[in-house]
Amino acid sequence: MTSFDAFMAECPMVAILRGIEPDEVLAHSQVLIKAGFRLIEVPLNSPDAFASIRLLQTTYGASAVIGAGTVLTLAQLTELVSTGAKLMVCPHTDVELIKAAKVAGLYAMPGFFTASEAFAALHAGADAVKLFPAEALPDRKVIRALGAVIPSKTWLCPVGGVTPENMTRYFDAGARGFGLGSALYKKGQSVAVTQANANAFMAAWKCYQENNVIEAENASLTGV
Repeated sequence: MTSFDAFMAECPMVAILRGIEPDEVLAHSQVLIKAGFRLIEVPLNSPDAFASIRLLQTTYGASAVIGAGTVLTLAQLTELVSTGAKLMVCPHTDVELIKAAKVAGLYAMPGFFTASEAFAALHAGADAVKLFPAEALPDRKVIRALGAVIPSKTWLCPVGGVTPENMTRYFDAGARGFGLGSALYKKGQSVAVTQANANAFMAAWKCYQENNVIEAENASLTGV
């Protein structure tokens, strides 16, 4: 089975399908996976979220990491485990929830807002930490400061307010991945809109990668 780290290295963006209905989740997810997304989250405050998660896990579980977002209780975690999905995302730093997810064999991506919360989450076994809500920190110096103390290999992922246009600025500040919400998917939008949004994010990611390669090559040539 491909690891969480390998999927994030391939495409470090978690698609958040908040509000999606079970009868449309496969069509939207199909275009996301075709675009290159490898992690898909259905928040539990979506209609019949576990039905959507089961459909996704059955259909795409071999080629993507499927999971639930807005997990708040151990009872919800137990039901998530029963679906076979592998990703638990929560908006907060709940150490017991993180530990339980890891014991159950899931990847855990909890939310945090302070350095103390980030370290508590990592010590509990979190595979990634999501800075939420990132739009509350328009000055990316905060992300740079957090990145200076959080271990460098941590998947530090801002969630909230990330767009294809500002993604590079987040990366430059120290982000290593993202959770993508309304800029990628809004409840009721067409599959065509989801596809266009997905392609825009993937284009921005690939452009950032290519620019980094060029910068590294130039630095090597100049000895900088």
